Amino acid sequence: MIRLQPPLPERYTAAPPDDLATRIGAAKASLGEGLMILGHHYQREEVMRWADRRGDSFGLSRMAADTTSAEFIVFCGVHFMAESADILTGDLQQILLPDLTAGCSMADMADIDSVEEAWDALGAVTDVEQIVPVTYMNSSAALKAFVGRHGGAVCTSSNARAVVSWALDRGHQLLFFPDQHLGRNTAYQLGYAADAMRVWDPKRDQGGLSDADLKGATFFLWKGHCSVHQRFRPAHVEAFRAEHPDGLVFAHPECAHETVVLADEVGSTDYIIKAVDAAPLGAVIAVATEIHLVQRLAAKHPDKSIISLDPLICPCSTMFRVDAAHLCWVLEGLLEGDVRNRITVDPETALWARVALERMLEIT
Repeated sequence: MIRLQPPLPERYTAAPPDDLATRIGAAKASLGEGLMILGHHYQREEVMRWADRRGDSFGLSRMAADTTSAEFIVFCGVHFMAESADILTGDLQQILLPDLTAGCSMADMADIDSVEEAWDALGAVTDVEQIVPVTYMNSSAALKAFVGRHGGAVCTSSNARAVVSWALDRGHQLLFFPDQHLGRNTAYQLGYAADAMRVWDPKRDQGGLSDADLKGATFFLWKGHCSVHQRFRPAHVEAFRAEHPDGLVFAHPECAHETVVLADEVGSTDYIIKAVDAAPLGAVIAVATEIHLVQRLAAKHPDKSIISLDPLICPCSTMFRVDAAHLCWVLEGLLEGDVRNRITVDPETALWARVALERMLEIT
């Protein structure tokens, strides 16, 4: 999805880091309780230092919803996260995203037109009344609304097992998007074998599947992935264990299944944080997730050796677009009475997306 971000004036792009920090601090102080800054775990440190709350995507949205004093909520994350915050917050609150180009490549791999086409194709061969759609939190508001309208729910990497179990109790088949890896890892976790799963390729007719596939498969896994987590491979685990036989591997469930099965611990960003906290002193830990979180964990635990599982470090390129300059630009705009980069979801979409989110909360 193309989102246009206006270029910043030179007073932001050419400003030294210390100057930006001073200006951000001054703006934050002036705005007081009317402002709340949310920082996702994958944000760079020059941004995270200003966050009033830190967390994963849905956790931050819930924090926003629980806040009544802040009129302006600056979400230092990516577009779908800001949409979720707008859906869950009150009418008097405004959600701002410092850089509109901060999207999510995985979320963009499933758009509403492609998902509706898939639903129609499935309906031409099998009974869609027996298919429950589940979308990962990393998806647009339009997709959350789609699953809301069609009796499905949203899931996170923390509660995917519970949501998928709920979906399978309601129907015989499940359409899971946009991340095939979280869907596959969850299906295996529930005891399903590979022959119960098929990958739906939105670029091919009927998802690239036969009528027999459409009638016989339990899981249709959208052909989507996280560009960061797909980098972690079994060879990385093998190399780490060869060098550190007693080392620990912690992986995010967006990693491919062949990598996940070799890890000692698998879970969401919050789960990984807690697992690192609980690891014994002196532990050597390779973490298969975004590098900014890994570096933050390493700084927090100098008594443990914490490294990225992939030695060729790769940050989330879209999350990385939120920087101190854009944060300063948004905050100084508020001081000038100019609300920049407000994210809004239309009422109809918000209604059905909220239905899907509330179903998730009821399940978990």
